[in-house]
Amino acid sequence: MSDIKSARVTSATVNALQEGQTLRDIEVKGFGARRRSGAPSYFLQTRVNGRLRWMTIGRHGSPWTPAAARKEALRLLADIHDGHDPAHAKWTRRNAPRFAEVADAFLVDYGPKLKPRTREEYQRLIENALKPAFGMRHASDLSRADVTSFHNKLAATPRKANFALAVLSKIMSWAETQSIRPENTNPCTGIDRFRENQRQRFLHKAELMRLGEVLAQLEAGDEESPYVIAAIRLLLLTGARLNEILTLEWRYVDLDRSLILLPDSKTGQKPVFLNQAAAQVLRDLPRVSGNPFVIVGGGSTGRLINLQKPWRRIRAIAKLDDVRLHDLRHSFASLAAERGASLPLIGKLLGHSNPQTTQRYAHLVADSVREVNEGVGDQLIDLMRPSRERQ
Repeated sequence: MSDIKSARVTSATVNALQEGQTLRDIEVKGFGARRRSGAPSYFLQTRVNGRLRWMTIGRHGSPWTPAAARKEALRLLADIHDGHDPAHAKWTRRNAPRFAEVADAFLVDYGPKLKPRTREEYQRLIENALKPAFGMRHASDLSRADVTSFHNKLAATPRKANFALAVLSKIMSWAETQSIRPENTNPCTGIDRFRENQRQRFLHKAELMRLGEVLAQLEAGDEESPYVIAAIRLLLLTGARLNEILTLEWRYVDLDRSLILLPDSKTGQKPVFLNQAAAQVLRDLPRVSGNPFVIVGGGSTGRLINLQKPWRRIRAIAKLDDVRLHDLRHSFASLAAERGASLPLIGKLLGHSNPQTTQRYAHLVADSVREVNEGVGDQLIDLMRPSRERQ
């Protein structure tokens, strides 16, 4: 026979339950919690149409906290008082949509708000990670414990783990707006993200000189496409993202104003400022009649799709085997910092929408600040030195 106690149902009293114990709430008649094995469960025991009924509310843990379970018990009691049978509601819950269905509906509804590339990333993650983990589960049943376990299993790939958590959180929030889950029950809330170690690789001056020599030699010998060479130079000279250069069209280039106005970059409409060197690369680049793209591919009307293969060839010749194309963007930012650019200015040059993204260059700016600080100090000491010491 179970051990029955009477007290207010709180986190402390529920967590203190031992196996076989039942806790009846002293505030809401019929509401309580019991532990058989594993986590405790909340219940409501009351009469429906004259018959005593036992209704399980849910297991202790997200989303079923003592407050949420008490609120659900009061809702059930109100429904019963109004003549409704909770058994019908239970049947409805059993037929609630599975996560896979909810994820697909989310993409149909929310997908048009995403940029095409972002939508593809969402779709790939949902199919390869979220559906295998939760596909057949009722979306309304996912708990914080379920999500924490899933997130922890991806610890070896922190960026993927955090991205999966972010996408799952959006799906769960959307499910709340569709009344698939109760409001404020997102199981992703409160789960700490993994720390992502940002890989930072900047080309030093000697490396930049080697790369410049190799590009010039390949260009002079007609050993590489002029569009490949131009793309690499533009990545370095503008700090633009790879996709922004590869998809660039001539109609967005304004050489008179030394400006590229990208209509739809990763962060929305974005200006890319052209220094004289970058503008000259564009002026020297041959245009293909009927082709709107700046970086032309193998065909007469298309653009270059893959810069990775030619880059691997070029970096091998330049002995830069560990340098990625994205590191050219980092190198642009590092040189800007070296010349005294502030973090907000670097963020503007790179087109960062979130100032936090620019923080990775903070140590470079600090070095520049220290150098300026030392120079100012030396000059002030020299000006304030007594005249007899200046001779």
